[in-house]
Amino acid sequence: MNFIDEKIKVNGVDIAYQLHGNNQNPTILLVHGLAVPLTGWPTDMVESFVNQGFQVLLIDNRDMGKSQELNHLKIPSFLWTILKFKLGFSPKVPYKLEDMMTDAICLLDALHIDKVHLVGASMGGMIAQLVAIHHPERLHTLTSIMSTTGYKALPKGTPEINKVFAEKPASSNFEDRLHYHMKKWRVMGSPQYPLVNSELESRVSKLLERGISTKGTIRQILAIFAASDRTKLLNNILTPTLVIHGDSDGLVNCDGGVATSNAIKNAKLKIYKGMGHDFPIELIPSIISDIVEHVTVESSKIK
Repeated sequence: MNFIDEKIKVNGVDIAYQLHGNNQNPTILLVHGLAVPLTGWPTDMVESFVNQGFQVLLIDNRDMGKSQELNHLKIPSFLWTILKFKLGFSPKVPYKLEDMMTDAICLLDALHIDKVHLVGASMGGMIAQLVAIHHPERLHTLTSIMSTTGYKALPKGTPEINKVFAEKPASSNFEDRLHYHMKKWRVMGSPQYPLVNSELESRVSKLLERGISTKGTIRQILAIFAASDRTKLLNNILTPTLVIHGDSDGLVNCDGGVATSNAIKNAKLKIYKGMGHDFPIELIPSIISDIVEHVTVESSKIK
């Protein structure tokens, strides 16, 4: 698959991106989640969007993949900062989700892309929601996948997932990091659609080869914890919205997807049975179909 793989400084940060497909076609912007570089998007999904007449823009969020690692930003005591959040305080964090939103908007400006169909997964869904809130003029449609509103009373991750996330790789060598991240993706994956080890290893290897920053992950986690409840702001969104979630998501409970759908006027909700916090091979064609139908129907209304 031919594509452009570039890096450009926007919003004071070097952001890496890929462009796939014909630049004369409508653009679908894909924004992934916590500690996931752009290679987290299934190749089949990207190729399918291109084959169906879209240009696809993939980005590495700041601190991840080939984008700039912001190691000059001091990381506060993680446990102390999390405790402050739980006690209702607002401690200073290296950056916020709004900064990552601005990265995306400034990248669109630099690439002279006026409007996009925006698809965000997990933390990327939070970023996508913020774009719809603060820059609705840049969107044709919004798709929020396995994400949430930021409402603090929604169910949290399962104890099993939290336990694995609290662990660390045995060492910094590739094999130990591969083992750790495979274990992480296994525990938060789809129980009804478990990946065989060879496929899981292939997926995780692509993430590691693109780049997963440990310190960057911590900074992104702090940005998520610092995020305010977006529910009231989501009430004002008029962008045509599709919400996709799995009913077996142990990291971001399905209630988060339901809350997102309820908060956005006329949002469409698609819940997949047995889907966890990943893209199961068996469900990728249906998810692609959902997004393309949403984008196509809404685009026809504009015409």
